[in-house]
Amino acid sequence: MRIGLVGAGPWARETHAPALEAHPGVEFVGGWARDPAAAGEVFPRSFESPTALFEAVDAVAFAVPPNVQAPLAEQAARAGKHLVLDKPIALDIDGATALTRTVVESGVRSVVAFTRRFAPETREFVRDAAALKPVAAEAQWLSGAALAGKFAASAWRQEQGAVFDVGPHVLDLLDAVAGPITDVDAARYAEASDTWTAQLAHAGGASSTVSLSLRTPVLPTVMRVSAHSTDGFAVLDSRETPSTECFRVLLDEFLEAVATGTDHPLDVRHGLRIQRVIEQIRLAAHPST
Repeated sequence: MRIGLVGAGPWARETHAPALEAHPGVEFVGGWARDPAAAGEVFPRSFESPTALFEAVDAVAFAVPPNVQAPLAEQAARAGKHLVLDKPIALDIDGATALTRTVVESGVRSVVAFTRRFAPETREFVRDAAALKPVAAEAQWLSGAALAGKFAASAWRQEQGAVFDVGPHVLDLLDAVAGPITDVDAARYAEASDTWTAQLAHAGGASSTVSLSLRTPVLPTVMRVSAHSTDGFAVLDSRETPSTECFRVLLDEFLEAVATGTDHPLDVRHGLRIQRVIEQIRLAAHPST
């Protein structure tokens, strides 16, 4: 499959481009980025515009901020291109809803890069934790990414905080192991440390708690998700599988979804569901907005 890439930032360099280049089922045609110099370093061929890129490929992968991704992904879907989307899928609910509607109406396949869901250690945890029929689950993702490092210059991460950046990963995992998230019972936000805490309700009666931060000076990042019931306890506290390997599995499943005409479980509609939870958390933490 001919796939193009939109974006030439750190994540595109580190994960998307090398995974696309290495995959035997993919012809990595090239890409488009706002910075021509960066584009020349990342893509095998640089295109002058997104439209020119879309005309040359069968599918498009995105590694750009959510406010850039949503309108360009809509354009690609209208052109009949299948989509590998970054998370969150848009900057707000209206954008996420419009993108989802366009993808569904266009009849193209999509997958959202909840990267850790494609790692073997995560899949083992999801299987074991869900089998417990959890009564409760807990999740933490604490990082100093907004303080220093390759993502510290990301404007949207600085403005929107951890709930938008790492929140989708954590909420997706809790949704998978404890049942679909149905409500946000409470949420708080501490701006100085970018700490988001929330209490969630799940279908079937389980509850979960979550704590997220991009401004906690901890190295390495703390990522831990656990679940328990009267049948036992399961925990995930490892990110040992490289992101490029996760993306290889994502591409395997994406290509299969396109070939069979079936929707991937982590498609744009799932991305919209998770974005709605993010919005509920934001509103609960800022009730005056």
